[in-house]
Amino acid sequence: MADPARARKIAERTKTLVADYVERRVKDERLGFVTITDVRVTGDLQHASIFYTVFGSDDERANTAEALEDWRGRIRSHVGKGLGIRLTPSLEFIPDAIPEGAAHIEEALKAARERDEELARAKSAASYAGDADPYKKSGDDAAEDV
Repeated sequence: MADPARARKIAERTKTLVADYVERRVKDERLGFVTITDVRVTGDLQHASIFYTVFGSDDERANTAEALEDWRGRIRSHVGKGLGIRLTPSLEFIPDAIPEGAAHIEEALKAARERDEELARAKSAASYAGDADPYKKSGDDAAEDV
């Protein structure tokens, strides 16, 4: 089991190497506008999970997944040369759910804003129930209490 700090450093270096390779070296028309968002390396440094997002439609996401899968061996070779450690971790590309999560949060915020506006409209048309001051006594009642 490797030191967690070392695993973190290898994950960050792997992220940089993969992003650089995909941006500069991968010449594939199937590859869309891809961003490497995160890399997680197992404790024994044998496996790296690479999370990525693709800007575009579902077809572009599927094509990018195929392209990354086809280029996985060459990307792993580049990572191995760049890391300089004895064993190069195997790579697994995983589409990140950040855009879907962000869309869900945006929808929830929009619903909350609409509800706030509805409550503000209801508040502006509201009036007090009963008298303005229910505890105020008339002058005759005050004399009797004394």
